[in-house]
Amino acid sequence: MELIETTNVREIAVIMLRVKRLDASAAPAFKQAVLKVIDSGENRLVLDLAGVEFVDSSGLGAMVAILKSLSGRGTMAVCNASTGVLGLFRLTRMDKVFSIVASRDEAVARIYG
Repeated sequence: MELIETTNVREIAVIMLRVKRLDASAAPAFKQAVLKVIDSGENRLVLDLAGVEFVDSSGLGAMVAILKSLSGRGTMAVCNASTGVLGLFRLTRMDKVFSIVASRDEAVARIYG
């Protein structure tokens, strides 16, 4: 089973995680899979966390690395984060770094402009 599923919506790569836990066991492979998407030419991303129930510091670090890889040449939004995952973003103040919205449609609209 693939770790991520990527679809294109209005020329934006929407990446859906296919794991419930983005932790130390999944974060490195997740980061590599998304960086591969970026290397293929995608520079506008939506991370859809709809199925993710838990994110630890490794998962958050992978998301930060992905965002940094887009620096100056792309953009990323996060959507469908659960209450617990949103709490981690707020606790670490990463909600000030990431563009976090409620729905996939809202994330695509924010990036599409």
